Amino acid sequence: MSETAIPLPQLMSARRTTLLGAALVAIGPLTMALYTPAMPTLATELHTTDALIKLTLTAYFAGFALTQLVAGPLTDAFGRKPVTLIFLGLYLASSVLATVAPSVEWLITARVLQGIGAAVGITVSRAIVRDQYTGQTSAQIMNTIGTMLALAPAVSPTIGGLILEFFGWHEIFYAMVIYGAVLMVSVIFLQEETNTFKNRDNIRPSRFIGNYWTLLTDRRFLAPSLVVGCGLGNIYALATVQAFVLIQTVGMSPSEYGFGMVLQSASFIAGTLVTGRLLKRHDATHLIVPGIIGILVASLLMATLLRVFEPSYILVMGPCALYVFFIAMLMPATFTTAMRDFPHIAGAASSLMGFFQFGSGIVGSLIIAALGDPILGITTVTAILPAFGIACYLVFSPKKPPLPGSAG
Repeated sequence: MSETAIPLPQLMSARRTTLLGAALVAIGPLTMALYTPAMPTLATELHTTDALIKLTLTAYFAGFALTQLVAGPLTDAFGRKPVTLIFLGLYLASSVLATVAPSVEWLITARVLQGIGAAVGITVSRAIVRDQYTGQTSAQIMNTIGTMLALAPAVSPTIGGLILEFFGWHEIFYAMVIYGAVLMVSVIFLQEETNTFKNRDNIRPSRFIGNYWTLLTDRRFLAPSLVVGCGLGNIYALATVQAFVLIQTVGMSPSEYGFGMVLQSASFIAGTLVTGRLLKRHDATHLIVPGIIGILVASLLMATLLRVFEPSYILVMGPCALYVFFIAMLMPATFTTAMRDFPHIAGAASSLMGFFQFGSGIVGSLIIAALGDPILGITTVTAILPAFGIACYLVFSPKKPPLPGSAG
């Protein structure tokens, strides 16, 4: 089948694309983090260990990250909308299974399936933007979508803590069922098919591997994808341990922990608002260096303060809040530049970016689990992941990058 370049068809307004993209991208991190305040409670209720409860989060990461590599090519082959609906159907079924899980083994199974079903959200959200927009318009939309990508895991514990406090852990999964159902209805009635390069050859093994090889060997994709991937992965890894540090070490209740995460949420919102204003006056690529410097400083604070001082709420969450502020500054340009030059495989490009983000989150969470001590885990991983991403950016950045805002 031929692939004829077609001018960017703006089938949905920038506003609708932004709102739908934000809702789609939120399902992954929301499902990941909503139940984190209940993790200590789940260990008691299901008569299991903290290690196995942490494994339910790692299982979700694994299902989500690995499925990223399949979801994108499927949307390149069959279209964004039908593939989205199929995956959301699986998400709904697995969320129902999680609500009735009688044991930790059943919960782990449900979480793997939830991760598989939710994987389509992050892939499609960015692909529908690249299908229709490039340059500064794309960066502005990505800024909002990126807000939900990092804000969802920050806000979700607050919501989850309240649900746990007033209702119970089952109701946390009921909330996921409701969100999935509303999102599916929104996709049915609001999402247009934006993929003008649909080609079933994209799922042939040789083409499938070739598309990913193209991305993995192109510096224009690797540099921005790895720096933002490790940056966001660090947030997801932190989500696996923050509850245990603040609840078990600092001594906060689940609801206090949930409210305590508001600081991180507020800081990220502030970062996106500042970034949005800067995007009106500056090219998005000009924000990459300040963003990198900011997350590096915040990471060093997270890595050192808890080694020197007695753990407290402000020493744990203060550096985290600073970190997410600068992640917000980094995301619009990195998302846009990574996908700009690959319109014919936008789904695969979005998927590989998601794999980097959640894959690094898996690695980080596994390191934390292996170390055993939550304080040692949080002070080690927070330095390793961002530093690795920044090193990759410096190594892979093209010596002569394409002009900002140019279309692929």
